Amino acid sequence: MNNLAKDTAIAVLLGGPGAEREVSLVSGRAVAEALRNGGFTNVTEVEVHDTAPEIPAGTELAYNIIHGTFGEDGGLQSYLEEKGIPYTGAGSRVSRMCFDKLATKEAMIAAGVSTPAYEVLVPARDGFVPEMQAPCVVKPTCEGSSVGVHILKAGDDVEAAVREAAQHGGTVLIEEYIQGKELTVGILDGRVLPVIHICPRSGFYDLSNKYPWMNLGGGTDYICPADLPDDVTVRVQAEALAAYKALGVEVYARVDVLLRESDNKPFVLEINTIPGMTGSSLLPKAAQAVGISYEELCATIADLSLKQER
Repeated sequence: MNNLAKDTAIAVLLGGPGAEREVSLVSGRAVAEALRNGGFTNVTEVEVHDTAPEIPAGTELAYNIIHGTFGEDGGLQSYLEEKGIPYTGAGSRVSRMCFDKLATKEAMIAAGVSTPAYEVLVPARDGFVPEMQAPCVVKPTCEGSSVGVHILKAGDDVEAAVREAAQHGGTVLIEEYIQGKELTVGILDGRVLPVIHICPRSGFYDLSNKYPWMNLGGGTDYICPADLPDDVTVRVQAEALAAYKALGVEVYARVDVLLRESDNKPFVLEINTIPGMTGSSLLPKAAQAVGISYEELCATIADLSLKQER
């Protein structure tokens, strides 16, 4: 339950200047509607186009639903901190770390969290051919929604994949390929929610499979709670929570995990600090599985965020 006053002036920030703008618009509108349906009477939608958005005067809480660049990388958080406006989710420092896949890996490894082996490639310095052999995964170090991600098999054009990934920031992460189940674990104020099994109908969980409504084709089935042995579920949730704590995440997040087919060992991939928040998104699905309605989830995130000391 939350105790947030229903007349709190909330500005829902949506859109943003990054590659995930369209997804953010959908998430943000859904959150604003959920808040209003939950009885909040002073909710304003603010569509963000650049890195200096105009926040309405009197805003008591900025509800950040800008996925990816600027909204999730610490930029918006720093901007709001400078203006003295409270906001939802993780703080600027944590947001920067979690958006940077390399920084995330380093923090997890230091805390003993299992994550795939990796190599860092700066093409301008190192060229476009990594030492790690296929099968492997090529991804930008700082992007979301699987933008620029390539899963390579033996014989695939590694150089082309690295070139494409390098267009999204210059530094490229090459990861060991883990054959197994794609899972995700929502965490709300340190409470671990049920594990969700992500089952793309083809390929992997890329932009087209995440958001088929964007007319990119594809589609995905979700099993919540995931059909896993109890002991495996406990291990997956424990590893996700350990990653969440290792990065010092505040309020809420969604942790992506691969479960290795050969031995059911979980490997944490990354932490999403501004996960999708439509009524059918994964964090709301997991919350609903334990009796937290979408409206209650949105209100709880607001309430918990206002209690944070920035």
